[in-house]
Amino acid sequence: MIAQFVIGSCLVATTVTIHAAGLGIVLSHVLHYRVHPDTRFWAITWLLIRIAWWLILVHTAEIAVWALFFWWQECLPDVESAFYFSGVTYATLGYGDLLLPKEWRMFGPLEALTGTLMCGLSIAFFFAVLSRKFLQRFPSNTKS
Repeated sequence: MIAQFVIGSCLVATTVTIHAAGLGIVLSHVLHYRVHPDTRFWAITWLLIRIAWWLILVHTAEIAVWALFFWWQECLPDVESAFYFSGVTYATLGYGDLLLPKEWRMFGPLEALTGTLMCGLSIAFFFAVLSRKFLQRFPSNTKS
């Protein structure tokens, strides 16, 4: 039980590290994009499309970490099943057509919770970027 707790903690830490690195890369590009950012519709739309695809790649890398672990531990019959199970679990779809063996079954909810947190961070990131870009359209209303 202690070994599984340590392994689970390492998987969560790896997932969070990948996510932090991915958000950091996007943030560095967003913050250093232009001195006066273009706030027209298509410019903002194109920025959000690029961020969305980058975040999808980041989430896919995180899913791959869990999938490769499940495949390595022979929790699922093949690598395709491991990726499918991990994707369904990470996204909290919960189809239930594939299950982990009894000794690993607590990793399913752990991956789902981790996926929910990482998706929440991505949503918050989208909101922050959009808010920043939108608010830059208006002059500052601070009174001195």
